[in-house]
Amino acid sequence: MKLFCCQACGQMLFFENVRCERCSRRVGYCSEGATLIALDPADGEGGVGVGGWLPAGGDASAPRMFCVNAEQDACNWLVPAGTEDQFCVACAFNRVIPDLTVEGNLELWRKLEAAKHYLIYSLLLLKLPIKKSVEAADGGLTFDFMDDPLGGEDGQKVMTGHDEGVITVALREANDAEREKMRLEMGEYYRTVLGHFRHEIGHYYWNVLVRDAGQLEACRAVFGDDSQDYGAALTVHYENGPPVGWQATYVSSYATTHPWEDFAETWAHYLHIVDTLQTAMAFGLVVDTTTPEGDGLERHFNFDPYSAGSFDEILKAWLPLTVVVNALNRSMGQADLYPFVITPVIAEKLRFIHQLVHGLPLADAKLEAA
Repeated sequence: MKLFCCQACGQMLFFENVRCERCSRRVGYCSEGATLIALDPADGEGGVGVGGWLPAGGDASAPRMFCVNAEQDACNWLVPAGTEDQFCVACAFNRVIPDLTVEGNLELWRKLEAAKHYLIYSLLLLKLPIKKSVEAADGGLTFDFMDDPLGGEDGQKVMTGHDEGVITVALREANDAEREKMRLEMGEYYRTVLGHFRHEIGHYYWNVLVRDAGQLEACRAVFGDDSQDYGAALTVHYENGPPVGWQATYVSSYATTHPWEDFAETWAHYLHIVDTLQTAMAFGLVVDTTTPEGDGLERHFNFDPYSAGSFDEILKAWLPLTVVVNALNRSMGQADLYPFVITPVIAEKLRFIHQLVHGLPLADAKLEAA
């Protein structure tokens, strides 16, 4: 994630900011320019932006409007310039949102929206194809944010998942206590709302960039045969757990379930890596853990992880950074920020995702599938 700056007073701004803490101006995210804009109400001093907002400094451009979800403090994005859209680029993909009249749902929905906006930010910077769904199974993307039904039979709950472009996210995932409980019950190292979004969008892009783009054989050479029965594979995983030694070839235990899940988990980690690297570089974070011999872990980087031509460049930046951030967390008595090991096999899976994302020639090497 980039850092931003208030154009009016120079104050540092963060992606989530809705107002500058120094000059109190309203700020809005412009998806076309990937920047936060300091704004003044178009209706003049003392106005409240009913007539739109203008960039601070008296820019004569047409007034901009906020996404209607800003009224619920669930969005800080501007709608695309020159349109009469009600929703911003990110919120336009919503099909179902929770019942906001139910106590507590608004706060939980805001957390889901915050994570989804991080996701859409990344997809736009990576210039990935992203089409809004118009109707079911049209190859487009849509989000359903759903609460568990009241009085559901046999404790029926909404399941987070993907189905032909429809990404369903269970509202309870935004409840920190519930999510941590599920993490422990499932023996996971890591479970976050943003992680769910990045995983499920991986399934969507398997459809778009692999299945529908004629890359099935290339993907199978790396992740295995996806034609095996998914339901049966899921049953085996939950009954028997991951195979012994899975850490050598899979980024997570859940990735061992089926090639689709291996792809989605690896995709999610690729997004974790590029966005965290962008954040580190925005802060000027330099890793310097030199050893007496060789070049050690010292690295000085100055590139955009979202547009890097070489995956090796990303990996060389990422590995020493994980050492440092994990050590920082331990110093605070916290679990590792990135509790995963990128082995050579996992690195090649990540390289495949990188090549797929950027439209580069796909690696020919066949990886050993566990």
